[in-house]
Amino acid sequence: MTTPRWPVSSSSEAEPGTGPGGGAATEPIAEVEAEAQVAAAQGEAAQGEVAQGEAARAERRARARLLLAYFGAGFHGFALQGGQRTVASELGGAITTVLRQPVELTCAGRTDAGVHAWGQVVSLDIGAASDLERLQRSVNKMLAPEVVVREASWAGPGFDARRSALSRLYRYSIDCSRWPSPFLAGTTWHVPAALDLRGMRAAADALLGEHDFTSFCHAVKGRPGPIVRRVLSAEWSELGDGRLSFEIEAASFCHQMVRSIVGALVEVGLGRKAAGQILGVLAARDRSAAGPVAPAHGLCLWRVKYPLS
Repeated sequence: MTTPRWPVSSSSEAEPGTGPGGGAATEPIAEVEAEAQVAAAQGEAAQGEVAQGEAARAERRARARLLLAYFGAGFHGFALQGGQRTVASELGGAITTVLRQPVELTCAGRTDAGVHAWGQVVSLDIGAASDLERLQRSVNKMLAPEVVVREASWAGPGFDARRSALSRLYRYSIDCSRWPSPFLAGTTWHVPAALDLRGMRAAADALLGEHDFTSFCHAVKGRPGPIVRRVLSAEWSELGDGRLSFEIEAASFCHQMVRSIVGALVEVGLGRKAAGQILGVLAARDRSAAGPVAPAHGLCLWRVKYPLS
């Protein structure tokens, strides 16, 4: 007896391309998986671009400008000197601690050991996202009152504290009273004598203009030849109670120039030199012709002038 063949139900019959063994049923699934992989890759790329952008912004640096005041008695000048405590070493160390990144400082005037500043200017490159107010506050907490950041601001990328300066003005303070003041002794040269202020003013006038200041400069080995500087102003002022102030402004100064000038002018004030001899000192181009150098503690870098832009 032959077993009859029953018709296969349409619901269980495999349609071409959609059932097992059809082969084509996996094609839509593969396309979906491929699209998902592409989307995932694009997402990862986008996240990478965002991360790179954030890193670039974090690494981008900008030029900052600091206005400093410092009491120079405890420092071997401003510039870095191996193994010596200087303004640059203390300031740079404090900024590095706050920002957690090394910095390179450029100053308007490399003041000598013991010289003070009220208007020193420093430029440096730091992260563009740095908070200058926080930097100023933190550095002052670490260094004040010996070193104080009076102002902190952003400057143009071309600003350079030294090269952009038009002139520097130094102030020298003298106390002519009989006894030194304990409150002025750290910043004022005590000269207990009645100085001839008229003669000192006449002598200072001889310094105005462009001259070879070799006689007033500390000799630097390997640098022969004239040391030409242009003095824009040189003035003595009476402050009362026997106190005198000498201010001198020039585009730049050579090493110990201001202190040498003050020493020579005080010699005039004491009657040891005539006012007219200052021209002869300039012409001599000999350091020994100028006389003694005024002490460092009476000198202060008072102001640095820059273009208005």
